[in-house]
Amino acid sequence: MRITTIDEYIATFEPAVRKILNEIRDLIRNEAPEATEKIAYRIPTFYLNGNLVHFAAFKTHYSFFPTSSGIDAFSEELAPYRTGRGTLQFPADKPLPWDMIQKIVRFRVRENLDRTKKMKTKMNKST
Repeated sequence: MRITTIDEYIATFEPAVRKILNEIRDLIRNEAPEATEKIAYRIPTFYLNGNLVHFAAFKTHYSFFPTSSGIDAFSEELAPYRTGRGTLQFPADKPLPWDMIQKIVRFRVRENLDRTKKMKTKMNKST
């Protein structure tokens, strides 16, 4: 079955995992109300002037994908977590760092909006 919505994605998990995924989704919605939802790379994605963040659940962890810039900006605070290129992993058997996720989403919103403003300014100067 091809998953086409975040609701469909979340529905594939057991209730406890669905609860966490919905909480992640709600947090992102609250911080980025103008972002749109979609499935990209087969995982839930929020889009705001480009990819904003992605998230997913796996057997032993939750992944949060704020792009490389979202990880680099908070590298010291993220030291206790497993990170990769644009990826954070949070163990499924421990509480998620909600404040950290919120800070990263806020950072990514500003970053995407600022990038768009700069592009518009650059385009206006060239015309």
